[in-house]
Amino acid sequence: MPMRDQGDNPSAENPAAGEAVRAPCPPARMFGGLSGKLLWLTVFFIMLAEILIFFPSVASMRVRWLQDRLNTAAAAAIVIDGLQPVELPRALQKETLEATGTKAIVLRKDGTSRLLATTDMPASVDEAYDLTDVPPVTAIRDALDTLVFGGSRIIRVYGPVGETNTGVEVVMKDRPLRRAMFVYSRNVLLLSVLISLFTATLIFFAINRILIGPIRRLTGSMQQFSSDPDNPAHIYIGDGGRDELAVAGRNLTSMQMELQKTLKQQKNLAALGLAVSKINHDMRNILASAQLMSDRLVDVDDPMVKSFAPKLLRTIDRAVGYTTEVLSYGKASESAPRRRHIRLLELIQDVKDMLAIDPQSGIEFAEQIGAELEVDADGEQLFRVIHNLCRNALQALTSPGEGGPGSVSRITVSAQRVGSVVSITVDDTGPGMPLKARQNLFAAFRGSARSGGTGLGLTIARELVLAHGGTIALVEKPTVGTQFRIEIPDRPVSLEDYRSRTHVEK
Repeated sequence: MPMRDQGDNPSAENPAAGEAVRAPCPPARMFGGLSGKLLWLTVFFIMLAEILIFFPSVASMRVRWLQDRLNTAAAAAIVIDGLQPVELPRALQKETLEATGTKAIVLRKDGTSRLLATTDMPASVDEAYDLTDVPPVTAIRDALDTLVFGGSRIIRVYGPVGETNTGVEVVMKDRPLRRAMFVYSRNVLLLSVLISLFTATLIFFAINRILIGPIRRLTGSMQQFSSDPDNPAHIYIGDGGRDELAVAGRNLTSMQMELQKTLKQQKNLAALGLAVSKINHDMRNILASAQLMSDRLVDVDDPMVKSFAPKLLRTIDRAVGYTTEVLSYGKASESAPRRRHIRLLELIQDVKDMLAIDPQSGIEFAEQIGAELEVDADGEQLFRVIHNLCRNALQALTSPGEGGPGSVSRITVSAQRVGSVVSITVDDTGPGMPLKARQNLFAAFRGSARSGGTGLGLTIARELVLAHGGTIALVEKPTVGTQFRIEIPDRPVSLEDYRSRTHVEK
């Protein structure tokens, strides 16, 4: 496996990671593991191939053996035929037949047959074989027949002598032939076993080095990593290569590193949850006291106080509600939105008041929403969604170094209804979101567009929009800035509600 750069090497973050240059191999098991199975499978397959080769080879051996006997008898027959008209003595005939391993020799020449030598001539023969042209299938069939049923039969074998028209025929027992075939079969079996073991051993060591060793290192790294996933020294670092195992090793390394990051984030989230729960407990008491004191502002006879008091009370009420539900983030189920038809323009104006944009900052806030446009949503949850998006836009516009001579800083919130869906757009003329924030959009603690941010605003906004059955997405725009689009559909209306609503309208 190619060496990773410093940014991907876990040892760059933790010096202890440098101690694990290679994952240790578990102890090898010769016969119980994958190596042993591979060894026995190799032996089995080689023996199976040898068995398939054995049948034609033993058939070829049988034909050669009979051909040798026929050639020996033909040489003796030619010598005897040359002694004509002298007849070979009986004792010499017997010696000749014993030397050739036959009981009778017949010479076929010029269309006639002549019995040259015989002794103990049997009354009949059991099988006859012509060696002139033996097909492979016939040779295999005859060889199996001799191995299984032979040993006590009298056979007749005939064939040509060289390339001449002269032929020779012998009568003999098949016991020597069967014995020779058994010896040949035994030798083939022993040789096959030796070849299979030798080949299997070579394959075993080759595959063990190329395949089994890397697999053991992979499994060993998995076991170590599962026992202590927080230790960077347990991240797998394999050898260089381009084969499948090298690719698997690189993927395992990447997965382990990502899993360590995820585990670290989960621990941070757990610690953050504990800290938030402690802060939330005390913050609720403080907000409750502030709420009691703010109620008295209503009785103050001052026009400015009377204009700001309701907004201040709504803000504190929202803060109390947030502290009550702050720990719901991350649970398996969120509370269902309490939906009703609300005037969207009034909600956007509350968002504008909450932002409290400094008039001296030069940042404009524009609402392009009809006064009669209503949305079927939970007012508090939708307020949180739009406030989070507008607050992010305001932070982008007020960040140092942004803007220039002649540039316009503006946050625009527009909305329109298309059928049963209300589409809300939050647009700004800021610098836009960086690439890293786009890649981790809506991911907590990873999707922040500014240094030190948590990215929770977009994550919470997405959860609240999905709870309404809607969608939220980042929209590509030709000009600079960031634009989000929220689409919230109306709730399906039952038939009874529709009839009651139409009856009231009438």
